[in-house]
Amino acid sequence: MSSVEQPPVPFASPAAASGTPFVEQAVAYDGILLAGFGGPEGQDDVIPFLRNVTRGRGIPDERLEEVAHHYRHFDGVSPINAQNRALKAALEAELARRGLDLPVYWGNRNWAPYLAEAVRDAADAGDTTLLALATSAYSSFSSCRQYREDFARVLTETELAGTVTIDKVRQFFDHPGFVQPFIDGVREAVAAFLADGVAPEAVRVLFSTHSIPTADAERSGPREGDELHRDLGEGGAYAAQHLAVAEVVMAAVAAEIPGAERIGWDLVYQSRSGPASQPWLEPDVNDVIADLPAAGIQAVAIVPVGFMSDHMEVLWDLDTEAMEAADEAGIRAVRTPTPGVDPVFVSGLVDLVQERLNGTPAADRPHATGLGPWFDVCRPACCENVRAGFKPAAAGIAP
Repeated sequence: MSSVEQPPVPFASPAAASGTPFVEQAVAYDGILLAGFGGPEGQDDVIPFLRNVTRGRGIPDERLEEVAHHYRHFDGVSPINAQNRALKAALEAELARRGLDLPVYWGNRNWAPYLAEAVRDAADAGDTTLLALATSAYSSFSSCRQYREDFARVLTETELAGTVTIDKVRQFFDHPGFVQPFIDGVREAVAAFLADGVAPEAVRVLFSTHSIPTADAERSGPREGDELHRDLGEGGAYAAQHLAVAEVVMAAVAAEIPGAERIGWDLVYQSRSGPASQPWLEPDVNDVIADLPAAGIQAVAIVPVGFMSDHMEVLWDLDTEAMEAADEAGIRAVRTPTPGVDPVFVSGLVDLVQERLNGTPAADRPHATGLGPWFDVCRPACCENVRAGFKPAAAGIAP
C-alpha cells in the first residue's frame, strides 16, 4: 500500500479534490470534455457497437441482433453522433459569444470518437484541467457513475492520471435551460389538442424516460449516512428527479393555458432490456397507452423527458413503437421535442460551465425544482451498481 495519502476525490482538480459537495472556488479550466454514449454510423458498425455497450456481460451476437434491428431500420446509423457534432458546434459558438476561450473535446463511451482519443488530444494541446459535460441529465449508474468510471479508466489507461484532471458539471435535470424546451413542447401539444376541441380531461401527458433496473434506481443519489442523503422514495433519485421535472412542466403549462390544470399526467418508462426475471422500473409507455381509451383519453402527448436529443430510443421506442400503440388504441398522439440544440438549452449548458469557472455559490445557482441545485462532487457509493461492483471513478468521492 502506498504511503502517500490519496485525496478523497481522485483524478480531480485541487478545488474539487477535497470532496466538498459544491465547489464554490473558481477553477481555471482549459477545456470542456463533451462525453457521449456513442452510436454506429453504418450497418457494419452495429454489432461491434452493441458488443461495446454490453462488454463484460457475455451476451452472444444472436441476442444482440435482436436489438440491432432498431439500428438496421435506420440503415445502421444512430442519430446520436450527428447530434453530438451539432451540440459541440453550438457549445463552441456560445462559448465564443461569451468570450470564453475553451476548446470542446468530444469523446464517446462506446464508439468512435472514443473518450481516450479526446483526452489524449486535450493533453497534447496542453489542456489538462478538463470540465466534463456528460450527455445525460439525471442521476443513476448508467447516466452518471458509468461516465465517471470511464473517465477514471481512460486516465489510467492513457497514463495521463496525475497530468490531466477531470471534474464534471452537476446533474442538470432541473436547470431551467434543460426544463424550458420541455415546457415549450408540452404547451404547444396541449394548445393544439384543446384548439381542436379535445376536452382537457380527455388529454393525457406521458413523461417518458429510459427504464433502468430497480436495484440501480434505488441506489441512485447519495447513500444513507451522507450529509446530502434524503429519502426520495421508490426509485431513488432517478425517479424523484424525473417526477420533479414533470411537475414543474405541468405547472408551467397550467399557468399559461386555461383548463390545462385538469390534464392528467404520468411518468412512464421505455427501452427496458435484460432478463425478464430482473425487475426494472415500470410502467411501460406502451402498456399505459393501451389502457388510455378505457380512461376516456382521446389524445396523448409523449414527452421524452429523460433524453437530451433524439436518440435511437426516441426514434424507435417512441416515434415508432409508442406511435403504433397509440394508433392501435385509436387515440391521437404527438411526441414533443427533446432539447437538442435549442438555444435556451445550449445557453444553460454554458451557464453550468460558468458556474464552475466562477465558483458560483450553491445558493445562487438556478434550479427549477426543490431537489436542486444538485451537487458538483458525487458522494461515496453514489449510484452504485451492485452487479458490476465498484470501479474507480472520477468527479466523486471514492469508492
